[in-house]
Amino acid sequence: MSAPRLTAGELGEERGRWRWAGPLAALLIFTAVVLILHRQLAHLHVKSVLEHLHAIPRRQVLAALGFTAASYWLLSNYDVLALAYLRRAMPYPRILFTSFIAYSFGHTLGFSAFTGAAIRFRLYATAGVSAIDVATITAFCSLSLGIGLATIAGLSLFLSPTHATQILHLHRNWSLLAGLVLLGAVALYALWATLARGTLELRGWALRAPGAGIGLAQLALSVADLSLSSAVLWSLLPAEAHIGFVPFLGTYALAVIAGIVSHVPGGVGVFEAVMLLTLPGVPADALLGSLLAYRAVYYLVPLVFGTLLFGSKELAAQRGRVLRAQELASVYIAPVVPQVAGALTFLAGALLLFSGATPAIEERLAFLDRFLPLAVLEVSHLAGSIIGLGLLVLSRAIFRRVEAAYHIIVWLLIGGIFASLLKGLDFEEATLLALVLGVLVLGRRAFYRPTAILSERFTPVWVASIVGVVALAVWLGVLSYRHVAYSHELWWTFALDGNAPRMLRASLSIVVLGTAYVLLNVLRPARPEPAVAGAEELARARLLIEQCDNTLSNAALTGDKRLLFNEAGSAFVMYQIAGRSWIALGDPVGAREGAEELVWRLREMSDHHGCDTVFYQVCADRLALYVDLGLAALKIGEEARVPLEKFSLEGGARADLRQAHRRAQRDGASFEVVPPAAVAPLLPALRRVSDAWLSSKSTGEKRFSVGAFSPQYLAQFPVALVRAEGAPVAFANLWTTGTRAELSVDLMRFGPEAPRGAMDYLFIELMLWGQRAGYRHFNLGMAPLSGLEAHPLAPAWHRVGNFIFRHGEHFYNFEGLRRYKAKFDPVWEPRYLVARGGIALPRVLIDVSTLIAGGMKELFAR
Repeated sequence: MSAPRLTAGELGEERGRWRWAGPLAALLIFTAVVLILHRQLAHLHVKSVLEHLHAIPRRQVLAALGFTAASYWLLSNYDVLALAYLRRAMPYPRILFTSFIAYSFGHTLGFSAFTGAAIRFRLYATAGVSAIDVATITAFCSLSLGIGLATIAGLSLFLSPTHATQILHLHRNWSLLAGLVLLGAVALYALWATLARGTLELRGWALRAPGAGIGLAQLALSVADLSLSSAVLWSLLPAEAHIGFVPFLGTYALAVIAGIVSHVPGGVGVFEAVMLLTLPGVPADALLGSLLAYRAVYYLVPLVFGTLLFGSKELAAQRGRVLRAQELASVYIAPVVPQVAGALTFLAGALLLFSGATPAIEERLAFLDRFLPLAVLEVSHLAGSIIGLGLLVLSRAIFRRVEAAYHIIVWLLIGGIFASLLKGLDFEEATLLALVLGVLVLGRRAFYRPTAILSERFTPVWVASIVGVVALAVWLGVLSYRHVAYSHELWWTFALDGNAPRMLRASLSIVVLGTAYVLLNVLRPARPEPAVAGAEELARARLLIEQCDNTLSNAALTGDKRLLFNEAGSAFVMYQIAGRSWIALGDPVGAREGAEELVWRLREMSDHHGCDTVFYQVCADRLALYVDLGLAALKIGEEARVPLEKFSLEGGARADLRQAHRRAQRDGASFEVVPPAAVAPLLPALRRVSDAWLSSKSTGEKRFSVGAFSPQYLAQFPVALVRAEGAPVAFANLWTTGTRAELSVDLMRFGPEAPRGAMDYLFIELMLWGQRAGYRHFNLGMAPLSGLEAHPLAPAWHRVGNFIFRHGEHFYNFEGLRRYKAKFDPVWEPRYLVARGGIALPRVLIDVSTLIAGGMKELFAR
């Protein structure tokens, strides 16, 4: 008996369940860390920790701020070295701005939705840096951090083995051996960087040795940066912490590594737990006060300055639009408004939740009691926590540019400011919320998607992030009031000093409301998925195609694709499923304002089934649309577009075309364009031509990106016909646009009776016909693998593509096809495949090739 086979839907659900593995693992690690901290801090009182925090001398705080400024300045030089590695020049102020924004947000958040990598991509992309180069910069910066961590940990283990033995419970010899291994690995990298001349293949990337200058500077810079960042915390330690700087460097490196490995956003809790465990000689309450100060100085202060810097640039952009003098500022900042605003909204929500879980300052409460009734304070405290939960939930929608979420968040932030002041005169909290509100208002134009908020599905990462923040807030409340004996009467106690009852009520409210919303979002039935388009969908699509400037939109009418329309019906995307990939052909068709909604919906639908989202043959000017989805662009070729206004057979450069045209005329060729209504009587003759052509090429019909011979399909289009002695011998169906921006062909077939040069004759006559009819461009289609990068830093895909382009004539005449199209003197425009990068890319390429070929069997046959 054979095992029952799963359907496509069941396979998608099975893959979808695996998406929860990573976020749940991070959540479990975070829970374990909280339990460890809870046990370590069992004997502590929050008041004691805050007293130690406030007791840190001002000179130590100023020293920590100085080390922080120096560390972030050094971090910008990672980008300088990476751009030098790429041999790209860019003004240093722009590098400094981009690096500071990326690191200030990336350090604080740490999870993929708002990482510094996404911000870096958007800012560098506006300067013309390609997606591959931005990925190289990000990888270079990550490698630099790894080199620094390995160097510092190795030096600490080797130079201070006694301290390592005490904290790691290792034999002295094992500590020395581990230190030597780490230092040996760094030395090997330095030797490779300095001496290697070739490239190193690593997971599809070709890595060129950076050379002695960049490699040794990278090593020195990473050690200096981590030394400065560790000096921030070391300078904040209490006087009773008798630990030298070198041993402390190793402890710091271990804590940073643990935070990175845990995947907990920002390493929150994990870093603190490792420091508490590895520094047992420092009083826990004093060390925790120093750790809180470190988080404020090294994370919060740069984040505030980054927000102010971003807001000032956006304000300059707003003033520039009014004065028409600063348009560049708007272009410079606009790409990252959703990422920055979404990150700040999430942090603002977490701030309100943490504030509601911790005691208010007694002096400020006493002052409020003189002017406000107790009911106002109670309601404000509860409202602040609920507003915080709302900001957490809506931050995902603001990241996705949802307009309704923007308006709701603005009012929630205003409410949060009032709640912060009324519940305990928390001016600091209100100021931070006002700062977030200012950034949102200044970036108003970035939020335009009309999507309903409830239609935004949560991903496992978002669910885990929200659950983690809520759990941390509840734990902070339990820790803060552990000295208060629990009783049922606490729930109904309302008093000025009733901080613990207020925390209980707020915690219960956010847990109940948060659980209800997450369950509503996760368990809500998904929208029905489009099937292969029927007559009604094709009729709707045809109306939008007539208004489109790109002839590729006509591929929707082949009848072999699924069509996904936006809510307003003003745009659609055509796609099909192959393997584990949902592959869309071209950019969305229709209104540009509906395009973003469609690409997000397609991404959400494919994510729900545990599959990859792929956009095939998209234009360069729409790449930013897909960057927000976390996808990477891969150049797959160039499209040849002939400007018809300048097309002519005159001049020496067109001598070959004139000769081919006259020869075909001498051989009896004639040309005509048959309207759709007159195509049906010609179909039997066209079928004979098509079958003869397929037989001569030993091939079958392709799919997806081109049409197949079908009476129903051909009857929808005009057909360009070449006759010889009155009989059809060659034909091509025409893809047109109602705007007359472009004209192209789909099926191109010729029979054995066709005169020599019949296809040249067909193209020439079509271009002349299109010129007379008022079309602006003739699209000769894409030359696959044309124009790929050939420099030493090009990834393996480009180098493999170039090799196939030059030597793959046994499979497909790539180079000959480009030469053929080049004789019409076209303008070459790049076309891209956009998908998730990394190890999934080879499978995605196989899925796309299989879909175009018409099946795996046909793919191998070709």
